[in-house]
Amino acid sequence: VQLQASGGGLVQAGGSLRLSCAAPGRTFSDYSMGWFRQTPGKEREFVATINWSGFNIDYADSVKGRFTISRDNAKNTVYLQMNGLKPEDTAVYYCAARLADWGSTSLYDYNYWGRGTLVTVSS
Repeated sequence: VQLQASGGGLVQAGGSLRLSCAAPGRTFSDYSMGWFRQTPGKEREFVATINWSGFNIDYADSVKGRFTISRDNAKNTVYLQMNGLKPEDTAVYYCAARLADWGSTSLYDYNYWGRGTLVTVSS
């Protein structure tokens, strides 16, 4: 599975961005998806996950109420809507896929990773 993340950029604190992750192929609906982020010198951290059907979703406490993960299986795409952005949200954001019915908060449970997209939030 090849993953292609896009939508990053520079935004002021309080602003919004929507990240997209396209996964070309016929089997996208077989995969649960996740978003992670990483800053220099730190381990990649969990942001959000969504299972194959979209009915099971989980978020990191730091983004609950501000970020929304969703997917469109017809378009082979998963999204991360980010509202109320804070400077501490600045990171490279990665999408990931795992061949499983359920998502996971652990990066070690994912089989495929896309190239990251940089999100910078200015204060």
